[in-house]
Amino acid sequence: MKILVIEDEQSLRENITSYLNVDGNICESCGGLTTALQRLADYDYDCVLLDIGLPDGQGLDVLEFLRAHHKNEAVLIISARNSLDDKLKGLNLGADDYLTKPFHLAELKARLMAVYRRKALNTNNKVVFNEISIDIPGRTVEVNDNAIILTRKEYEMLLYFIANKGKVISKNAIAEHLWGDEMDMHDNFDFIYTHIKNLRRKLLDAGGKDYLTSIYGLGYKFVSS
Repeated sequence: MKILVIEDEQSLRENITSYLNVDGNICESCGGLTTALQRLADYDYDCVLLDIGLPDGQGLDVLEFLRAHHKNEAVLIISARNSLDDKLKGLNLGADDYLTKPFHLAELKARLMAVYRRKALNTNNKVVFNEISIDIPGRTVEVNDNAIILTRKEYEMLLYFIANKGKVISKNAIAEHLWGDEMDMHDNFDFIYTHIKNLRRKLLDAGGKDYLTSIYGLGYKFVSS
């Protein structure tokens, strides 16, 4: 899961990103509204953690930006403001949940996963695509009820493809989603091909169908048949 943490308190921002990175998420962060809007203009994320009290503007402007640009990031507001008016305003502008500071990082992760499942995958705990079944909390995958072992990147890639099934996804988008800023370390996208080849082989070896199609010059598409 690719996450943008928008939080002006540096220590909290670092704690959140470190905590979420342990599970293999790609976490990018910023401490102000201007930088946040620039990142959201340049990149797509699965989820945004949004502090609405930012030093250079109102974090709620992020919600208006996402809506104006028809972006689909799930948004979890994290704020010290605890009034009903603030919560209603955030939720009415499109936030998916609201968590009041201080909070336990375990609760933050649980809330984050919940909004992601509801919004991106339209499910609760399990993603099922034909013979493929993914247990989100357990991060396990079964094909025809047989467990298969995927690397962290292969797992994230499969989830990303299923969440975007039927859409052509560019190599650049795949790299940004799964590697974040680390993609700048690579000279080309050959590493993506290697991960896709391995993912396809593991699915086929387990009796699954080949849903991954290469679209020449554009990228890849996960098709239903």
